[in-house]
Amino acid sequence: MKIILPLMVGAVMGLSGPAQARTLDAIRSAGVIGLCAHPNSLPFASKAGAPPGFQVELGQALARELGVSLRLDWIITQYQMRSAGCDILLDVIADREAQGETRLRISKPYYRTGVALAVPSSSTLTSFKSLNEHTKVGVQVGSVAAMIIGQRHVPTSTFGFESDSLEALSNNEIDAAAVTPTVASYFNLTHPEKAVRVLDRDESEADLNWNVAVGMVRPDNNLREAIDAALERLGAEGTVDRIYKRYGVVLQAPK
Repeated sequence: MKIILPLMVGAVMGLSGPAQARTLDAIRSAGVIGLCAHPNSLPFASKAGAPPGFQVELGQALARELGVSLRLDWIITQYQMRSAGCDILLDVIADREAQGETRLRISKPYYRTGVALAVPSSSTLTSFKSLNEHTKVGVQVGSVAAMIIGQRHVPTSTFGFESDSLEALSNNEIDAAAVTPTVASYFNLTHPEKAVRVLDRDESEADLNWNVAVGMVRPDNNLREAIDAALERLGAEGTVDRIYKRYGVVLQAPK
C-alpha cells in the first residue's frame, strides 16, 4: 500500500457497503456536486479558506465544467467519506490495487507524484541510493518510504506529518526528509527563509511513484465520462497547472 497523504486515498479498511449510485443526471438535477476534503490540510484544503487549497479550487473548476455548484463536505478521516455523502475526492492515487477496498472509481490521471528526498541546500546527497548508515532520514509513520529506507539500514526518524519532518530538516535535526514534492514545494513557498532542495523522484522505485486522479465515490458511467472530459479541458487550457502553481507546485505529466 502506498503512502497516504491528507485524503490522498489508498486502501482503507472498514468502509460501509456501497450506496445507491449517484448519477450525473442526479447531480445536475440537484445543481451541486459534493467534494470531500480535510478542513485543515494545506496545501490540499482548508476550511478557513485563506487560501482554500488546490483541492477546493480544482473542485470549483470541475463543478463549473459540469454546470453545477460545489458543496464542501469536511471530513477528518477517510472512513467518513461515504457517510458524508460526497461525490468526489481529489489527489487520489490512480492505482486499482491502492483503491481495492475504498471502492472508489478513478478518473484518467492528471499528474504524477510520489516520494522524493528533501535536503538542505548545502547537502551532498543526490538520490535515495546515496543514503547510508550515517544519514538520518525523516519519514512519515507507517509509510512505504519508511519501510523501504529502513530495509536499507538507513537511520530514520518518524513523524506524523510531512510538514513536521520538513521543519526538523530546516532545523538540522535530520539529514533528509522523504516527502512528496507537493508538500515540500508548499513548504518552500510559505517558508522561504527555510527553503529546502527537493531531489528528483527515483522512478526505479515503483512503490514511491504514482499517478493522481479524481476519486468518485459512487458514479455512473456518464459521471465518469463527464469528469474525464472536464479534466481534459481544464488541463488543455492550463487551469489545472495554474491552480497548483499558486501553491508553489509544478505538476509533472502522468505516466
